Amino acid sequence: MAPPSEETPLISQRSCSLSSSEAGVLHVLLPPRGPGPPQSLSFSFGDHSAEDLCVRAAKASGILPVYHSLFALATEDLSCWFPPSHVFSVEDAGTQVLVYRLRFYFPNWFGLEKCHRFGLRKDLASAILDLPVLEHLFAQHRSDLLSGRLQVGLSLQEQGECLSLAVLDLARMACEQAQRPAQLLKTISYKACLPPGLRDLIQGLSFVTRRRIRMTVRCALRRVAACQADRHSLMAKYIMDLERLDPAGTTETFRVGLPGAAGGQDGQGLLRVAGGSGISWSPGAQEVFQPFCDFPEIVDISIKQAPWVGPAGEHRLVTVTRTDNQILEAEFPGLPEALSFVALVDGYFRLTCDSRHFFCKEVAPPRLLEEVAEQCYGPITLDFAINKLKTGGSLPGSFLLRRSPQDFDSFLLTACVQTPLGSDYKGCLIRRDPIGTVSLVGVGRPHSSLRELLAACWDGGLHVDGVALRLTSCCTPRPREKSNLIVIRRGCNPSSTSAVQPQSQYKLNQMTFHKIPADSLEWHENLGHGSFTKIYRGCRHEAVDGEAHETEVLLKVMDAKHRNCMESFLEAASLMSQVSYPHLVLLHGVCMAGDSIMVQEFVLLGALDTYLRKRGHLVPASWKLQVIKQLAYALNYLEDKGLPHGNVSARKVLLAREGADGSPPFIKLSDPGVSPTVLSLEMLTDRIPWVAPECLQETQTLGLEADKWGFGATVWEVFSGVPMPLSTLDPTKKLKFYEDRQQLPAPKWTELALLIQQCMAYEPGQRPSFRAVIRDLNSLITSDYELLSDPTPGTLVPRDGLWSGTQLYACQDPTIFEERHLKYISQLGKGNFGNVELCRYDPLGDNTGALVAVKQLQHSGPDQQRDFQREIQILKAMHSDFIVKYRGVSYGPGRQSLRLVMEYLPSGCLRDFLQRHRARLDSSRLLLYASQICKGMEYLGSRRCVHRDLAARNILVENEAHVKIADFGLAKLLPLDKDYYVVREPGQSPIFWYAPESLADNVFSRQSDVWSFGVVLYELFTYSDKSCSPSAVSAVLAAWDPSRQLPRPLGSTAQRAAEAPPVPCPLLWADPPPRPRSPAVAGGPSPTRDSQWQIQQVQRP
Repeated sequence: MAPPSEETPLISQRSCSLSSSEAGVLHVLLPPRGPGPPQSLSFSFGDHSAEDLCVRAAKASGILPVYHSLFALATEDLSCWFPPSHVFSVEDAGTQVLVYRLRFYFPNWFGLEKCHRFGLRKDLASAILDLPVLEHLFAQHRSDLLSGRLQVGLSLQEQGECLSLAVLDLARMACEQAQRPAQLLKTISYKACLPPGLRDLIQGLSFVTRRRIRMTVRCALRRVAACQADRHSLMAKYIMDLERLDPAGTTETFRVGLPGAAGGQDGQGLLRVAGGSGISWSPGAQEVFQPFCDFPEIVDISIKQAPWVGPAGEHRLVTVTRTDNQILEAEFPGLPEALSFVALVDGYFRLTCDSRHFFCKEVAPPRLLEEVAEQCYGPITLDFAINKLKTGGSLPGSFLLRRSPQDFDSFLLTACVQTPLGSDYKGCLIRRDPIGTVSLVGVGRPHSSLRELLAACWDGGLHVDGVALRLTSCCTPRPREKSNLIVIRRGCNPSSTSAVQPQSQYKLNQMTFHKIPADSLEWHENLGHGSFTKIYRGCRHEAVDGEAHETEVLLKVMDAKHRNCMESFLEAASLMSQVSYPHLVLLHGVCMAGDSIMVQEFVLLGALDTYLRKRGHLVPASWKLQVIKQLAYALNYLEDKGLPHGNVSARKVLLAREGADGSPPFIKLSDPGVSPTVLSLEMLTDRIPWVAPECLQETQTLGLEADKWGFGATVWEVFSGVPMPLSTLDPTKKLKFYEDRQQLPAPKWTELALLIQQCMAYEPGQRPSFRAVIRDLNSLITSDYELLSDPTPGTLVPRDGLWSGTQLYACQDPTIFEERHLKYISQLGKGNFGNVELCRYDPLGDNTGALVAVKQLQHSGPDQQRDFQREIQILKAMHSDFIVKYRGVSYGPGRQSLRLVMEYLPSGCLRDFLQRHRARLDSSRLLLYASQICKGMEYLGSRRCVHRDLAARNILVENEAHVKIADFGLAKLLPLDKDYYVVREPGQSPIFWYAPESLADNVFSRQSDVWSFGVVLYELFTYSDKSCSPSAVSAVLAAWDPSRQLPRPLGSTAQRAAEAPPVPCPLLWADPPPRPRSPAVAGGPSPTRDSQWQIQQVQRP
C-alpha cells in the first residue's frame, strides 16, 4: 500500500457501520491509539448503567480502579455528559453511540510538586495519573486536535505551537516504531499531525514556503530525537503544550439562565467548572468570570423543576449552597444538562474532598452506593488500609473491607492478627462472579452479598496463610478520610479536617474573646435559668466617634456555686467568639467584673422547644424540616472547622424569625455552655438521650460524632410533638437505655426514622456527615410529604436553598448593600484615614442577616473619595485565599458617601493576635503565617499590585491557622510599561515599614513590598512587642547603614537563632535590585523549613 500523502490524516473518520441503522446496539467509542477507526465496545439488548459501561471500557483500555473516577461517558459530539447512575436502554431498533473519555482535569498534574494524590508521608505521594491513563489522555487530546474538534487559531504564535506539537507527535512515533526521523518522514507527512485548518493553510502556501516549513520540522525533529526521551515523556510534553495552547479545553462551560429572569430568556449567563479553582460564573459571554466557590466550600446541591415553565416544561433549577450559606442558582434547559453539571461538581468533590460523598442520589455512582451499604472502602492501597487499622488500635480480629486497586471484580479483606512477634496484617481476596455472587477461599458456598459473606466469617472458620482469623470488629469508613483516592492541589485552601484537640487540654491562656466593661451593660428582666447560669435581658451601650449606640443583648451569668465549671464556660465563649455564621448566635464578648457574664445577641422568639410546646400540632412538618435543615447547616459549619459543639438540643436552638407571608423560619444555634468533658456522670446522665453514649465512657474527650447523635435526638424531639420519653426516668433506667443499645420510638415517617437511626448509631464511625444529612433532608422536603404529614396544611413552601432574608429581598446586584440595612454592632478598628465597623446586613430587620466588616472614610473630600474608590476596585479584582474577601459597597443618600463591605474575620488583626496569644504561638505557627502572607503578596505581584502598607496591623486572622492580607488604602497598580510607581503626594505614610528608596524618592515597587515583608517577619518573631519596634524616623534612617541591624527578636526563637551562624536576609537589602521580586522567590518561609530565622540587614555583595 502506498504511503499516505501530506493531506491524509492519521486518524480516519468513524466507521460508517456504527452510524448505520443497525438494530438494538449501543456502541462505546474509545480514543484511537493509532491509524484506523477507533476501537469500540458494543452492547445489545437490555439496560446498562453508565458506570457499568465505564467499567467495561476501563477494562478494555487497561485503566485501573483507582483512576476509574476520572472518566465518564458523553454523547459523540460532547454536548452532554452522563452521570454514573444514568441507565441506557437498548431498544429493538436504533443505534446509540457514546464516547468514553477522561472528564476530570487538574492543573499541573504531571509530577508531585503542585498536584498529586495524598500519601501518608510527603515522600509517599503518588501522581494523579499512571501510564495507561497518560496514554489514554494523549490519544484523547491528539484525536481532538487532528479531527478539528479542538478549535485552534491561526495566528503565527498558534501556528508555531501546532508545529511544535507535530514534532513531538512524530518523535513519539519514531520512538514507538524504533525508526530514525528521516525514515519516519518518508512514510508520514508532518501535516498529518496538524489540525485541519492549519493543514489547509499550509497547502495553500507556495512551494518554497512549504519546503522551508518542512525543513524546519525536519531539523526540529532531529533535535528532539537526539534528546532520547521515552515515549511517555513525549506524550506528557505533548499534553502539557496542548493544554497551555487551549486552557479552556480543561474546563467545562454551561449556558444557563440567571435566577429571576422570566423563563430564563432575558438573563442568560455562563457557569464554568475547573478542577483547579471550582465553580465560577459570568453574566454573559463577554464578561469576566467571577469565582463563586471551590469544591471544599460546597455544602449542598439540589435539583428541582424551575418555578417557571420552559418550552416543554423541562427546565431545571440547580442550587449550589456554600459553607457561608450563600447560594448560586442556575436554570438549565433540561434535566440532562442539569444532571451533567451536578455530576461534574459531584465528581470533583469526591476527588478533592471526600471520596465517599455524593450530593444528589440522581447522580450517585452505583458502585459507591454499594460501598456505603456494605461499609466498604474504595480501592485504597494496602498502606492506607494498615494505617486505618493501626489508627483503630490494631485490635486482634479488627478488619476492613476495600475494593481491589487492581481488579474491578474483586474485594480485599485486610485484618489484624496477633502473632508471637506482635501484630501482623493479613489479606484475603474476595471474588465476584458475573452473576453477582461473592466467594472467599475457606468459606464454603458463595454468597449473594458481602454482608452475608462476612457474617459467615464471624464464626472463626477463616484461615489466612495458616493463621486462624477470627473477625471481631469492622473498621468502617468515615467522612472526609484521606487516602490515595484524594487529589491534593497545591495553592488551594481546604477546609479544616484535622483531628480535634480534646477540650480537656484547653488552657485559659489559649482562650480569646472580647472583654466588655461592666459599666456599658444595662440589666433588664430575668429570663430564667440554665443548667449553670442565670439569664437576663439587657442592653449594651457604646460610644463611637461621639455617637451613642445601643444594642439589645442576652446576659448569661455564671452561677457562683458552679465555680469549678468556670474554665469550660469561658471555653464556650472562646469558641463562639472565633466563628461567624448566620445560624450561630453572635457573642459580643465577656464581662469579667465580679461574676463571669457572657454577652450574646438577643434572639427574640427564644428557644425552639418552648415555641413548639406553645404551638403544639399547629406547626407544619414543612416548617420543622426548614428548621432542622438550618440546624444541620450550622453543625456542618462547625464540623468543617473541626469544632464540636457538644450540647445540641432543641433548647439550644433559638428562633430568630417565625416565618410568615411565604418567608421561611430562621434559627440560630446558641453556645454549648459547659462542656460534657467536665461534667460528672450524674450530670451527663441527666442529658440522656441528647448526650452521645461515648461521652459517658470517655469523659475526657469530645469528638465531632457526638454532635451527630445530639442532632438525631433533636430531630426526634422536634417532630415527635411529645415530651422526651426518657426525661422522667430515674438515672439507673437512663443508663440502662444506653447499656442495652436501645433506640427512641421510631416515627411513622419511614425516611425520617431512618435518618434518626443513622445519626443515633451507637458506633460513632457509622454516623453520617452533616453534608450527607443535608442531602437526605433534601429528599424529604417535597410537597408530597407536606400533604401527608402536616396535621393542618401549612402556608410555607419549603425551599431547598435555605433562602435567608438577604436572599429574598436583596436587589439584583448582590454586591450592593443598602445602607439602612447595615446594623452597627461594634467598632473593629480605627486608622488615620478611616474606621472599620462590625455590622449585620439585615434587610428584614429580624437579626438574621450576615455579619460583615464595613469600612468608611473619616474625611470624605473629593480626593479621598477617589482614592477610596480605587481601593475598592483593587480589592474587588483580587481573588485569593490569603486576601480579605470583597463583599460589596454601600452608598449613602444621593451616593454622597461610600462604604466598603468586606468579610468579617472574628480574630482581628495579626498584631493584636500575636500580643494576646504569644505564649502558645511557636515558631512553626509563625512560619505558617509568614508563608501565607508570602502567597498573598505573590498573588498581588502577579496582578501588578503594590500594597504599600504591608504590616502586621493590616494582616487579619481568620483562625489560628489562616491569615489574610487587608487594607488596600495605599495600594497602587503598576503601569504596564514600568516596574515601579512614583507617588507625588505621599501624605501620611507608615514610614517604619517603608523601604529606603520609598522614604527618599517616593518610589514603590514589588521590591519595596518585599522590604515591608521583611519588617513584617520581624514583627512576627518579636510578637509585635512595642519595645522592639523603632520609635522614631531617625531609627529607620539609621537602619539604612549596612553596618546596622534590627534588634534581635526576643524569646526562644531568637535564642535558637543566636546559636546559629548569621543568616543574611535578602528581603532587607538597602539597594532594591538584589532584593527578590517577591517573598516566595527568596525561598519564602515555610513551616517545613528550618525555623531558625534572623531578620537583619546586610550589605549588597
